[in-house]
Amino acid sequence: MSILGFLLYCLVAAVCAGIAEYIVPGRIPGGLLTSIVFGIIGAWIGASLMGSMGPVLAGVAVFPAIIGSGVLIFGLSLLSSVAHGNR
Repeated sequence: MSILGFLLYCLVAAVCAGIAEYIVPGRIPGGLLTSIVFGIIGAWIGASLMGSMGPVLAGVAVFPAIIGSGVLIFGLSLLSSVAHGNR
């Protein structure tokens, strides 16, 4: 994978995480770098759960990445609310 390919992968992963943030209750703390990390981890989770269905951009299966990022955001926001005592 070239540097340009990696940058495109990170960009697509960040966009998928941003879409998931609007769908799922919960917020991604931080900025673009955190969205990229959530997107990459979410793409891995989504690919593990669903395979590579739907369109693939820059090596990222878009629908599984959005769903995997949503699962990650929801899980971390749930853990955060439990840890802080919020309901």
